[in-house]
Amino acid sequence: MSNKLAVKWGLIIAILLGSLYLIYPNYKWYSKPLAERETLDTLGERPKRMLNLGLDLRGGSSLLLELDVSKLSAKEPLNEAMARAVEIIRNRIDQYGLAETQITRQGDKWIMVQLPGVSNPQRAEELIGKTAMLEFRIVKNDTSAAQKAIEKLEATDKPFDDNGLVLPEIAKLVPEGYQIMRNKDGGYSVVTATATVTGADLENARVVMMGENGYPEVSFTFNAEGSKKFGQLTGSNIGKQLAIVLDNTVQSAPVVQSRITKDGRISGTFTPEEARSLSIVLKAGALPAPVKVIEKKTIGPTLGEDSIKSGLSASLYAFIVILLFMAVYYKAAGVIADIALLLNFVFTVAIMSYFSATLTLPGIAGMILSLAMAIDANVLIIERMREEKALGKPVYEIINLGYDKAWSAIFDSNITTIIVGACLLQFGTGPVKGFAVTLIIGLVVSLFTAVFVTRAIYELLLTTNTKEISL
Repeated sequence: MSNKLAVKWGLIIAILLGSLYLIYPNYKWYSKPLAERETLDTLGERPKRMLNLGLDLRGGSSLLLELDVSKLSAKEPLNEAMARAVEIIRNRIDQYGLAETQITRQGDKWIMVQLPGVSNPQRAEELIGKTAMLEFRIVKNDTSAAQKAIEKLEATDKPFDDNGLVLPEIAKLVPEGYQIMRNKDGGYSVVTATATVTGADLENARVVMMGENGYPEVSFTFNAEGSKKFGQLTGSNIGKQLAIVLDNTVQSAPVVQSRITKDGRISGTFTPEEARSLSIVLKAGALPAPVKVIEKKTIGPTLGEDSIKSGLSASLYAFIVILLFMAVYYKAAGVIADIALLLNFVFTVAIMSYFSATLTLPGIAGMILSLAMAIDANVLIIERMREEKALGKPVYEIINLGYDKAWSAIFDSNITTIIVGACLLQFGTGPVKGFAVTLIIGLVVSLFTAVFVTRAIYELLLTTNTKEISL
């Protein structure tokens, strides 16, 4: 065996072993009972690199969100606000540990969120919908004007509007430069109307399970600019209450004992779940405007299980028929093509597992189509080789000319299909993208297996002084 051929086979074997290594977690995971998988998923013990099942195969929930564009800042364009909202929602869900989520923008102001495996989307819905505008304000409850405003507010049945802001007739009683806000644990506070430090100045946030009052707390850290501003705010207001405001509600109002620059805590009667959700939304950032759920669907897993069984059965039968046809009609050359087809499937699944791709029913169709394209490439090569054999040429010339003459047709047919797949990926949504992803990956792999791998097999056979190859 020549050095060049040895390198080829070393590369093929290395890729095969690497592919099997990537595929094994899929076998290990999906061979477990469903209940055990759900438990491990909840605990965050799901393998990171593996093939995931989409909403149509696994079941789960789907949410259609609408961004309230009327609440957007006049300085922020709609496209930028939507892109930021999609990214923030993605960060929140990723940090929460919900796997395989697909988040896509639809139209001008709508966002589709698919949650495979989540039969009760209430927790994710609450997490997504929080605006999470964190502000730090100074409390001013000790003046007669502030007390009159609070008394008037307490005597009113519905003193706040839908946005949590006090009604105008009460607001005019508040001292200039201040406003009234609701306290999380009951009562009201008069606080400064503007916030010099906000959640935008945070660098990180995490849960402290046992705070000073026995409840979980959220510890936060400021970035460099935030540390400077928070130091100025606390340093000039020692002895006063500092209101920690989240979405127009005072979460807590501790007394400032000394100048604080880097760290702080949000305390209250949080449950562990509430504290975790709050830390997530603070880390991910505030949404540019509120979002509301306008459509909610829950899809049971039965349809998914039936689809998987039907899809796998159809694929298996088609696969067996193709393997038998190639082996019978093209003999030894057909067997070599079958080996390439099997490797094509293994390599495609391995690549998708490496990128933690989500497999949908259209994705399975894309994979089957790519396998058909792979066998088509081998048919072109074998037919060219047959033509050269009919001319009585030696076996090494038959192989070289077969590949050289078939290459242009193989390349053109695959590259044009890849271009179509790229267009579907760019402009399609949901299932269309799933189809495009598996199709493109399968076609790229087929070029490798149908041309590189099969040629390496023929070259290996030539080293055994083979005089003829059955076509």
